[in-house]
Amino acid sequence: MFTIGDFARHGRVSARMLRHYDAIGLLRPDRTDPFSGYRYYTAAQLSQLNRVIALKDLGFTLQQVREILADRVSPDQLRGMLTLRRAELEAAMAATAATLGQVEARLRSIESEGRMPTEDVVVKKIPAVRLAELTATAESYAPEHIGPVIVPLYEELFRRLEAAGVAPTGPGVAHYEDDPEGNGAITVHAGVTVTVEPAPGQDFAIVDLPAVERAATIVHRGPMAAIVPTAQILARWIDAGDHRSAGYAREVSLECPADKDKWVTELQEPLA
Repeated sequence: MFTIGDFARHGRVSARMLRHYDAIGLLRPDRTDPFSGYRYYTAAQLSQLNRVIALKDLGFTLQQVREILADRVSPDQLRGMLTLRRAELEAAMAATAATLGQVEARLRSIESEGRMPTEDVVVKKIPAVRLAELTATAESYAPEHIGPVIVPLYEELFRRLEAAGVAPTGPGVAHYEDDPEGNGAITVHAGVTVTVEPAPGQDFAIVDLPAVERAATIVHRGPMAAIVPTAQILARWIDAGDHRSAGYAREVSLECPADKDKWVTELQEPLA
């Protein structure tokens, strides 16, 4: 048997924590000396301690930990619970990271106010293009709403194209329009350039985007989550030149390596 100090050392916790767990009935010592009050633990109790610490570290309250352990869950059940909880925490971390990215993008926009590198904007004609695409609806045009919609769309689109034996012949082109319901939502079209004809049985749409006679274009470098500063440079250029926007900008993926910080995307905003 181990004294509380020895058991704490082997369990990599504090003796004070073990006393607290004893007081609330979460992890009782195997034996308590009736005269000295000294607590003694066995090595077998390390398994219980490991479960308590793992559940607590994953965000469960001590009351929830007690209820879970009282149900005498099997190791497989506990592993399943921990795996699910880990997935929830990873999703929360990803959401937090995305939010931080949005904050950083807005800060860069604020810092660039008053400076407008107009040489980055080029007006040109955009030729017509044929796309294979999938469509879905996003809550708004904000990057935090577009990203979770368009990323799965592209993953599914490329899966379907591969299954159909259709190879892209050019860059990806995302384009947007207001949702017909008029509720502030955005219809998201995730497309990629192809040359195939529409055919029965295709589980993706084949659409022809018309040419744009005049578009204000700018190149964005980095992840699409950080698109706001670049998009607002384009907006300031349009306003300063007394131009008028004729719709949402197309997003043409020029380079899409695994490292999103190295993405290169051209924004093409049509001008009236």
